[in-house]
Amino acid sequence: MKSQQELLNSTNFCVIVPTYNNRKTLKKVLDSVLDFTSNIIVINDGSTDETFAILKQYSQLTQIHHPENLGKGRALRNGFRKAIEQKFEYAITIDSDGQHFASDIPNFIAEIQNDPNSLLIGSRNMTQENVPKKSSFGNKFSNFWFKFETGIKLEDTQSGFRLYPLNLIPKQFYTNKFEFEIEVIVRAAWKGITVKNIPIQVLYDPAERVSHFRPFRDFTRISILNTVLVTNALLYIKPRDFFRRAKKKGFKKFFLEDILESKDSNFKKAAAIALGIFIGLSPFWGFQTILLFTFAALFRLNKVIAFLTSNISFPPFIPLIIYGSLKIGSVFVSSDAPLILDSSMTFDDIQKNAAQYIVGSLILASVSALTVGLISYLLLTAFSRKRTE
Repeated sequence: MKSQQELLNSTNFCVIVPTYNNRKTLKKVLDSVLDFTSNIIVINDGSTDETFAILKQYSQLTQIHHPENLGKGRALRNGFRKAIEQKFEYAITIDSDGQHFASDIPNFIAEIQNDPNSLLIGSRNMTQENVPKKSSFGNKFSNFWFKFETGIKLEDTQSGFRLYPLNLIPKQFYTNKFEFEIEVIVRAAWKGITVKNIPIQVLYDPAERVSHFRPFRDFTRISILNTVLVTNALLYIKPRDFFRRAKKKGFKKFFLEDILESKDSNFKKAAAIALGIFIGLSPFWGFQTILLFTFAALFRLNKVIAFLTSNISFPPFIPLIIYGSLKIGSVFVSSDAPLILDSSMTFDDIQKNAAQYIVGSLILASVSALTVGLISYLLLTAFSRKRTE
Protein backbone atom coordinates (compact mmCIF):
# COMPACT_ATOMS: atom_id res chain seq x y z
CA MET A 1 0.00 0.00 0.00
CA LYS A 2 1.38 3.38 -1.04
CA SER A 3 2.16 6.01 1.56
CA GLN A 4 0.55 9.45 1.46
CA GLN A 5 3.62 11.02 -0.15
CA GLU A 6 3.85 8.24 -2.73
CA LEU A 7 0.22 8.82 -3.72
CA LEU A 8 0.84 12.55 -4.06
CA ASN A 9 3.92 11.95 -6.20
CA SER A 10 2.29 9.33 -8.42
CA THR A 11 -0.92 11.28 -9.13
CA ASN A 12 -0.77 13.80 -11.97
CA PHE A 13 -2.55 16.74 -10.35
CA CYS A 14 -2.22 20.45 -9.74
CA VAL A 15 -3.89 22.89 -7.36
CA ILE A 16 -5.76 25.89 -8.79
CA VAL A 17 -6.10 28.94 -6.53
CA PRO A 18 -8.43 31.69 -7.80
CA THR A 19 -8.04 34.89 -5.79
CA TYR A 20 -9.59 38.34 -5.66
CA ASN A 21 -8.60 40.84 -2.96
CA ASN A 22 -7.67 38.21 -0.37
CA ARG A 23 -4.42 39.83 0.79
CA LYS A 24 -4.99 38.77 4.43
CA THR A 25 -5.12 35.06 3.69
CA LEU A 26 -3.50 34.46 0.28
CA LYS A 27 0.08 33.94 1.51
CA LYS A 28 -1.04 31.53 4.24
CA VAL A 29 -3.07 29.51 1.73
CA LEU A 30 -0.23 29.27 -0.79
CA ASP A 31 2.31 28.28 1.86
CA SER A 32 0.01 25.55 3.16
CA VAL A 33 -0.55 24.13 -0.33
CA LEU A 34 3.21 24.14 -1.00
CA ASP A 35 3.57 21.64 1.83
CA PHE A 36 1.92 19.10 -0.48
CA THR A 37 2.76 20.14 -4.05
CA SER A 38 4.54 22.82 -6.04
CA ASN A 39 2.17 22.32 -8.99
CA ILE A 40 0.10 25.41 -8.29
CA ILE A 41 -1.75 27.68 -10.71
CA VAL A 42 -2.79 31.03 -9.22
CA ILE A 43 -5.38 33.18 -11.00
CA ASN A 44 -5.33 36.79 -9.85
CA ASP A 45 -8.79 37.92 -10.94
CA GLY A 46 -8.16 41.66 -11.21
CA SER A 47 -7.32 42.25 -7.54
CA THR A 48 -6.95 45.88 -6.47
CA ASP A 49 -5.22 45.25 -3.13
CA GLU A 50 -1.66 43.99 -2.45
CA THR A 51 -2.27 40.64 -4.20
CA PHE A 52 0.10 41.39 -7.09
CA ALA A 53 2.93 42.28 -4.71
CA ILE A 54 2.34 39.13 -2.67
CA LEU A 55 2.45 36.94 -5.78
CA LYS A 56 5.86 38.41 -6.74
CA GLN A 57 7.22 36.34 -3.85
CA TYR A 58 6.00 33.16 -5.60
CA SER A 59 7.62 33.48 -9.02
CA GLN A 60 8.07 29.68 -9.15
CA LEU A 61 4.30 29.22 -9.42
CA THR A 62 2.27 29.44 -12.63
CA GLN A 63 0.35 32.72 -12.51
CA ILE A 64 -2.47 34.19 -14.56
CA HIS A 65 -3.33 37.86 -14.04
CA HIS A 66 -6.64 39.29 -15.24
CA PRO A 67 -6.46 43.05 -15.85
CA GLU A 68 -9.95 43.38 -14.37
CA ASN A 69 -12.29 41.25 -12.27
CA LEU A 70 -13.97 38.72 -14.57
CA GLY A 71 -15.57 36.49 -11.95
CA LYS A 72 -14.69 33.24 -10.22
CA GLY A 73 -16.10 31.14 -13.04
CA ARG A 74 -13.85 32.76 -15.62
CA ALA A 75 -10.87 32.44 -13.29
CA LEU A 76 -11.50 28.70 -12.86
CA ARG A 77 -12.09 28.17 -16.58
CA ASN A 78 -8.77 29.85 -17.39
CA GLY A 79 -7.11 27.79 -14.66
CA PHE A 80 -8.52 24.56 -16.15
CA ARG A 81 -7.28 25.57 -19.60
CA LYS A 82 -3.77 26.21 -18.30
CA ALA A 83 -3.76 22.93 -16.34
CA ILE A 84 -4.77 20.98 -19.46
CA GLU A 85 -2.04 22.76 -21.45
CA GLN A 86 0.45 21.59 -18.81
CA LYS A 87 -0.86 18.00 -19.20
CA PHE A 88 -2.32 17.59 -15.72
CA GLU A 89 -4.97 14.90 -15.29
CA TYR A 90 -6.65 16.35 -12.21
CA ALA A 91 -7.06 19.81 -10.74
CA ILE A 92 -7.87 20.52 -7.11
CA THR A 93 -9.44 23.93 -6.57
CA ILE A 94 -9.08 25.66 -3.22
CA ASP A 95 -10.41 29.07 -2.19
CA SER A 96 -7.93 31.74 -1.14
CA ASP A 97 -10.03 33.15 1.71
CA GLY A 98 -8.56 30.76 4.26
CA GLN A 99 -11.68 28.69 4.91
CA HIS A 100 -10.14 25.46 3.55
CA PHE A 101 -7.34 23.34 4.98
CA ALA A 102 -4.64 22.24 2.52
CA SER A 103 -4.11 19.24 4.81
CA ASP A 104 -7.25 17.76 3.19
CA ILE A 105 -5.52 17.56 -0.21
CA PRO A 106 -4.19 14.02 0.44
CA ASN A 107 -7.78 12.91 1.19
CA PHE A 108 -8.85 13.98 -2.29
CA ILE A 109 -5.91 12.16 -3.85
CA ALA A 110 -6.59 8.99 -1.84
CA GLU A 111 -10.28 9.02 -2.77
CA ILE A 112 -9.65 9.49 -6.49
CA GLN A 113 -7.68 6.21 -6.52
CA ASN A 114 -10.95 4.39 -5.82
CA ASP A 115 -12.85 6.05 -8.66
CA PRO A 116 -10.50 7.78 -11.14
CA ASN A 117 -13.37 9.19 -13.22
CA SER A 118 -15.15 11.05 -10.44
CA LEU A 119 -15.56 14.70 -9.52
CA LEU A 120 -15.10 15.20 -5.78
CA ILE A 121 -16.64 18.04 -3.76
CA GLY A 122 -15.53 18.77 -0.22
CA SER A 123 -18.45 18.53 2.19
CA ARG A 124 -18.37 21.15 4.96
CA ASN A 125 -20.01 20.97 8.35
CA MET A 126 -22.54 23.78 7.85
CA THR A 127 -23.80 23.57 11.43
CA GLN A 128 -20.57 24.64 13.09
CA GLU A 129 -19.90 28.02 14.67
CA ASN A 130 -19.52 31.17 12.51
CA VAL A 131 -21.02 29.60 9.36
CA PRO A 132 -22.92 32.50 7.71
CA LYS A 133 -26.68 31.92 7.52
CA LYS A 134 -26.72 32.94 3.86
CA SER A 135 -24.13 30.24 3.10
CA SER A 136 -26.16 27.56 4.88
CA PHE A 137 -29.40 28.58 3.13
CA GLY A 138 -27.70 28.90 -0.26
CA ASN A 139 -26.20 25.43 0.10
CA LYS A 140 -29.57 23.83 0.91
CA PHE A 141 -31.13 25.68 -2.02
CA SER A 142 -28.37 24.50 -4.36
CA ASN A 143 -28.52 20.90 -3.07
CA PHE A 144 -32.26 20.72 -3.78
CA TRP A 145 -31.97 21.88 -7.37
CA PHE A 146 -28.90 19.74 -8.04
CA LYS A 147 -30.87 16.65 -7.01
CA PHE A 148 -33.83 17.72 -9.12
CA GLU A 149 -31.61 18.29 -12.16
CA THR A 150 -29.44 15.17 -11.83
CA GLY A 151 -31.13 12.76 -9.43
CA ILE A 152 -27.98 12.78 -7.25
CA LYS A 153 -28.22 13.66 -3.57
CA LEU A 154 -25.28 15.61 -2.14
CA GLU A 155 -24.71 17.22 1.23
CA ASP A 156 -22.68 20.13 -0.16
CA THR A 157 -22.81 21.46 -3.73
CA GLN A 158 -21.31 24.90 -3.13
CA SER A 159 -17.94 24.11 -1.60
CA GLY A 160 -15.07 25.50 -3.66
CA PHE A 161 -12.67 22.78 -2.45
CA ARG A 162 -12.97 20.21 -5.25
CA LEU A 163 -11.12 17.75 -7.44
CA TYR A 164 -11.93 17.85 -11.17
CA PRO A 165 -11.04 15.16 -13.75
CA LEU A 166 -9.79 17.63 -16.36
CA ASN A 167 -10.13 15.39 -19.42
CA LEU A 168 -13.75 14.47 -18.68
CA ILE A 169 -15.52 17.68 -17.68
CA PRO A 170 -17.32 19.70 -20.40
CA LYS A 171 -15.19 22.02 -22.51
CA GLN A 172 -17.75 24.78 -23.09
CA PHE A 173 -19.73 26.65 -20.43
CA TYR A 174 -22.37 29.40 -20.20
CA THR A 175 -21.36 31.15 -16.98
CA ASN A 176 -18.45 33.21 -15.61
CA LYS A 177 -19.35 34.12 -12.02
CA PHE A 178 -20.13 32.17 -8.82
CA GLU A 179 -22.84 30.16 -10.57
CA PHE A 180 -20.18 28.43 -12.69
CA GLU A 181 -19.49 26.00 -9.83
CA ILE A 182 -23.11 24.85 -10.06
CA GLU A 183 -23.14 24.59 -13.85
CA VAL A 184 -19.97 22.50 -14.03
CA ILE A 185 -21.11 19.81 -11.57
CA VAL A 186 -24.60 19.54 -13.12
CA ARG A 187 -23.26 19.19 -16.64
CA ALA A 188 -20.55 16.79 -15.46
CA ALA A 189 -23.26 14.59 -13.92
CA TRP A 190 -25.22 14.74 -17.18
CA LYS A 191 -22.11 13.42 -18.95
CA GLY A 192 -22.10 10.40 -16.66
CA ILE A 193 -19.23 11.53 -14.41
CA THR A 194 -19.60 10.38 -10.81
CA VAL A 195 -20.13 13.45 -8.61
CA LYS A 196 -19.79 12.87 -4.87
CA ASN A 197 -18.83 14.47 -1.56
CA ILE A 198 -15.92 13.76 0.73
CA PRO A 199 -15.70 15.32 4.22
CA ILE A 200 -13.38 18.30 4.70
CA GLN A 201 -12.52 20.72 7.47
CA VAL A 202 -13.63 24.34 7.22
CA LEU A 203 -12.86 27.57 9.07
CA TYR A 204 -14.96 30.73 8.95
CA ASP A 205 -12.87 33.45 10.57
CA PRO A 206 -14.81 36.76 10.57
CA ALA A 207 -11.59 38.67 11.22
CA GLU A 208 -9.83 37.46 8.07
CA ARG A 209 -12.36 36.05 5.64
CA VAL A 210 -13.53 38.32 2.81
CA SER A 211 -16.60 37.22 0.85
CA HIS A 212 -17.33 38.67 -2.59
CA PHE A 213 -20.76 37.05 -2.84
CA ARG A 214 -23.40 39.70 -3.61
CA PRO A 215 -26.66 38.16 -2.37
CA PHE A 216 -29.20 39.80 -4.68
CA ARG A 217 -27.20 39.91 -7.90
CA ASP A 218 -25.53 36.51 -7.55
CA PHE A 219 -28.67 34.79 -6.26
CA THR A 220 -30.55 36.15 -9.28
CA ARG A 221 -27.91 34.75 -11.64
CA ILE A 222 -28.00 31.39 -9.86
CA SER A 223 -31.80 31.31 -10.15
CA ILE A 224 -31.65 32.06 -13.87
CA LEU A 225 -29.05 29.32 -14.35
CA ASN A 226 -31.18 26.81 -12.43
CA THR A 227 -34.17 27.73 -14.60
CA VAL A 228 -32.14 26.93 -17.72
CA LEU A 229 -30.76 23.71 -16.23
CA VAL A 230 -34.17 22.50 -15.02
CA THR A 231 -35.72 23.17 -18.42
CA ASN A 232 -32.87 21.31 -20.14
CA ALA A 233 -33.17 18.42 -17.68
CA LEU A 234 -36.93 18.06 -18.16
CA LEU A 235 -37.06 18.50 -21.91
CA TYR A 236 -33.89 16.64 -22.90
CA ILE A 237 -31.73 14.99 -20.22
CA LYS A 238 -34.37 12.97 -18.37
CA PRO A 239 -36.13 11.70 -21.54
CA ARG A 240 -32.70 10.95 -23.04
CA ASP A 241 -31.61 8.92 -20.01
CA PHE A 242 -34.94 7.12 -19.91
CA PHE A 243 -34.66 5.94 -23.52
CA ARG A 244 -30.97 5.05 -23.07
CA ARG A 245 -31.79 2.82 -20.11
CA ALA A 246 -34.71 1.26 -21.94
CA LYS A 247 -32.67 0.64 -25.11
CA LYS A 248 -29.75 -0.82 -23.16
CA LYS A 249 -31.91 -3.28 -21.25
CA GLY A 250 -34.47 -3.88 -23.99
CA PHE A 251 -37.82 -2.12 -23.92
CA LYS A 252 -39.86 -5.18 -22.91
CA LYS A 253 -37.50 -6.16 -20.10
CA PHE A 254 -37.17 -2.53 -18.99
CA PHE A 255 -40.95 -2.15 -18.82
CA LEU A 256 -41.44 -5.36 -16.85
CA GLU A 257 -38.53 -4.92 -14.45
CA ASP A 258 -38.10 -1.19 -13.99
CA ILE A 259 -41.71 -0.09 -14.22
CA LEU A 260 -44.17 -2.83 -13.33
CA GLU A 261 -41.78 -4.40 -10.81
CA SER A 262 -40.69 -1.10 -9.24
CA LYS A 263 -40.67 -0.84 -5.47
CA ASP A 264 -43.59 1.59 -5.51
CA SER A 265 -46.92 0.45 -4.15
CA ASN A 266 -49.77 -0.26 -6.56
CA PHE A 267 -51.44 2.94 -5.38
CA LYS A 268 -48.37 5.05 -6.27
CA LYS A 269 -48.05 3.33 -9.65
CA ALA A 270 -51.71 4.05 -10.36
CA ALA A 271 -51.23 7.64 -9.17
CA ALA A 272 -48.30 8.04 -11.60
CA ILE A 273 -50.49 6.75 -14.42
CA ALA A 274 -53.27 9.14 -13.42
CA LEU A 275 -50.82 12.06 -13.31
CA GLY A 276 -49.56 11.23 -16.80
CA ILE A 277 -53.11 11.04 -18.17
CA PHE A 278 -54.07 14.33 -16.53
CA ILE A 279 -51.01 16.21 -17.81
CA GLY A 280 -51.31 14.63 -21.27
CA LEU A 281 -54.93 15.80 -21.67
CA SER A 282 -54.55 19.16 -19.93
CA PRO A 283 -54.42 22.43 -21.89
CA PHE A 284 -50.85 23.27 -20.83
CA TRP A 285 -49.30 22.75 -24.27
CA GLY A 286 -45.58 23.51 -24.29
CA PHE A 287 -45.29 23.08 -20.53
CA GLN A 288 -46.57 19.54 -20.14
CA THR A 289 -43.17 17.87 -19.70
CA ILE A 290 -42.00 20.45 -17.17
CA LEU A 291 -45.22 20.14 -15.17
CA LEU A 292 -45.13 16.36 -15.37
CA PHE A 293 -41.64 15.96 -13.90
CA THR A 294 -42.24 18.74 -11.36
CA PHE A 295 -45.36 17.10 -9.92
CA ALA A 296 -43.85 13.61 -10.16
CA ALA A 297 -40.86 14.81 -8.13
CA LEU A 298 -43.08 16.72 -5.67
CA PHE A 299 -45.30 13.70 -4.94
CA ARG A 300 -42.46 11.17 -5.36
CA LEU A 301 -44.20 9.29 -8.14
CA ASN A 302 -42.59 7.06 -10.78
CA LYS A 303 -41.44 9.53 -13.46
CA VAL A 304 -41.11 6.82 -16.11
CA ILE A 305 -44.70 5.63 -15.72
CA ALA A 306 -45.99 9.20 -15.66
CA PHE A 307 -43.99 10.12 -18.76
CA LEU A 308 -45.17 7.08 -20.72
CA THR A 309 -48.85 7.63 -19.97
CA SER A 310 -48.60 11.36 -20.71
CA ASN A 311 -48.04 10.40 -24.32
CA ILE A 312 -51.79 9.98 -24.64
CA SER A 313 -51.43 13.37 -26.33
CA PHE A 314 -49.46 11.71 -29.14
CA PRO A 315 -49.99 13.82 -32.31
CA PRO A 316 -52.56 11.51 -34.05
CA PHE A 317 -54.77 11.77 -30.95
CA ILE A 318 -54.59 15.56 -30.59
CA PRO A 319 -57.60 16.34 -32.88
CA LEU A 320 -59.71 13.86 -30.90
CA ILE A 321 -58.59 15.41 -27.58
CA ILE A 322 -59.38 18.93 -28.79
CA TYR A 323 -62.75 17.80 -30.18
CA GLY A 324 -63.68 16.02 -26.96
CA SER A 325 -62.58 18.98 -24.83
CA LEU A 326 -64.64 21.45 -26.86
CA LYS A 327 -67.66 19.16 -26.82
CA ILE A 328 -67.52 18.80 -23.01
CA GLY A 329 -66.77 22.49 -22.52
CA SER A 330 -69.78 23.54 -24.58
CA VAL A 331 -72.03 21.93 -21.96
CA PHE A 332 -70.64 24.19 -19.21
CA VAL A 333 -69.61 27.38 -21.05
CA SER A 334 -71.82 29.27 -23.45
CA SER A 335 -70.38 31.17 -26.39
CA ASP A 336 -71.52 34.07 -28.56
CA ALA A 337 -70.10 32.19 -31.55
CA PRO A 338 -71.28 28.59 -31.20
CA LEU A 339 -68.70 26.14 -32.46
CA ILE A 340 -69.69 23.71 -35.17
CA LEU A 341 -67.80 20.54 -34.41
CA ASP A 342 -67.14 19.14 -37.87
CA SER A 343 -64.36 19.00 -40.46
CA SER A 344 -64.76 22.70 -41.22
CA MET A 345 -63.50 23.67 -37.72
CA THR A 346 -60.39 25.91 -37.79
CA PHE A 347 -57.90 27.15 -35.17
CA ASP A 348 -59.59 30.58 -35.34
CA ASP A 349 -62.81 28.88 -34.27
CA ILE A 350 -60.99 27.23 -31.36
CA GLN A 351 -59.47 30.57 -30.27
CA LYS A 352 -62.91 32.19 -30.22
CA ASN A 353 -64.05 29.39 -27.93
CA ALA A 354 -60.94 29.17 -25.76
CA ALA A 355 -62.93 29.16 -22.52
CA GLN A 356 -64.90 26.13 -23.72
CA TYR A 357 -61.69 24.32 -24.62
CA ILE A 358 -59.88 25.08 -21.34
CA VAL A 359 -62.82 24.11 -19.13
CA GLY A 360 -63.60 21.06 -21.23
CA SER A 361 -60.01 19.84 -21.34
CA LEU A 362 -59.61 20.18 -17.56
CA ILE A 363 -62.82 18.22 -16.99
CA LEU A 364 -61.79 15.59 -19.54
CA ALA A 365 -58.30 15.36 -18.01
CA SER A 366 -59.65 15.02 -14.46
CA VAL A 367 -62.31 12.41 -15.26
CA SER A 368 -59.96 10.41 -17.49
CA ALA A 369 -57.15 10.50 -14.90
CA LEU A 370 -59.44 9.29 -12.11
CA THR A 371 -60.99 6.59 -14.28
CA VAL A 372 -57.73 5.26 -15.74
CA GLY A 373 -56.02 5.53 -12.35
CA LEU A 374 -58.76 3.48 -10.65
CA ILE A 375 -58.76 0.84 -13.39
CA SER A 376 -54.95 0.68 -13.25
CA TYR A 377 -55.01 0.21 -9.49
CA LEU A 378 -57.52 -2.64 -9.75
CA LEU A 379 -55.54 -4.34 -12.54
CA LEU A 380 -52.21 -3.97 -10.72
CA THR A 381 -53.74 -5.34 -7.52
CA ALA A 382 -55.19 -8.31 -9.39
CA PHE A 383 -51.88 -8.90 -11.15
CA SER A 384 -49.99 -8.81 -7.82
CA ARG A 385 -52.39 -11.31 -6.22
CA LYS A 386 -52.08 -13.65 -9.18
CA ARG A 387 -48.29 -13.62 -8.91
CA THR A 388 -48.37 -14.47 -5.20
CA GLU A 389 -50.76 -17.41 -5.59
